[in-house]
Amino acid sequence: MLKFAANLSMMYPEHAFLDRYAAAAADGFLGVECMFPYEAPAAFVRERMDAAGVSQVLFNAPPGVVSQGERGLAALPGRQAEFQAGIEQALSYATALSCSNVHVMAGLAPADVPREALLDCYRENLDWAARQARSAGVTVLIEPINTRDIPGYILNRQDDAHAVVQAVNAPNLKVQMDLYHCQIVEGDVTAKLREYLPTGRVGHLQIAGVPLRHEPDRGELDYGWVFGVLRELDYRGWIGCEYRPAGDTSAGLRWLSHARG
Repeated sequence: MLKFAANLSMMYPEHAFLDRYAAAAADGFLGVECMFPYEAPAAFVRERMDAAGVSQVLFNAPPGVVSQGERGLAALPGRQAEFQAGIEQALSYATALSCSNVHVMAGLAPADVPREALLDCYRENLDWAARQARSAGVTVLIEPINTRDIPGYILNRQDDAHAVVQAVNAPNLKVQMDLYHCQIVEGDVTAKLREYLPTGRVGHLQIAGVPLRHEPDRGELDYGWVFGVLRELDYRGWIGCEYRPAGDTSAGLRWLSHARG
């Protein structure tokens, strides 16, 4: 059976963040993910998570200064100290929440830095982060993101993400494969799943309807077909529902009962 995790940063906006744990559990989710849990102390988050009976399966490391438009630090030369401090904070939360996956964002490409210098920094920082995370039992994830939602983001394609993972060669560094981003940038989602899932380098999947990022039963991508492919490939990891509900979150979950079948 496929395992779906509610993304609490996007779903259940009708509730305060910490109340979303109970809301997701009430709709039958056993796992949850979010972008940034840091506004609440980890102990408070853990209390709500345990009370709801759900598992935290993923969140992001701190992305830098969001108010200044930053979207990660991992590939930015000269920001290594901030990056390392963010990883340490993320691993502290991961330990407190028993969360085994942390997504590390690459960042926006500065106009005056050659791409190869960015990639060198990216690989070095990811190697450091993976070594720190290994002792905590945490997998570091990197995610290709489409250029429409985050223009200038450094990592956009699946093949580039897998090349980085192979170059770093850390057993706990994997790709977070978001099919929404993949469809927008590359398409050919079925072929990408067949190519990359068997490698063991994909640590997490995410879904959303394309192009509006609503429920997965809305838009151009046939998730009924995709879920069949995932069953065929015996995918056993979590599937994060990282979408913006078109209306009431719970009312929009009709797709979920069919997908779980």
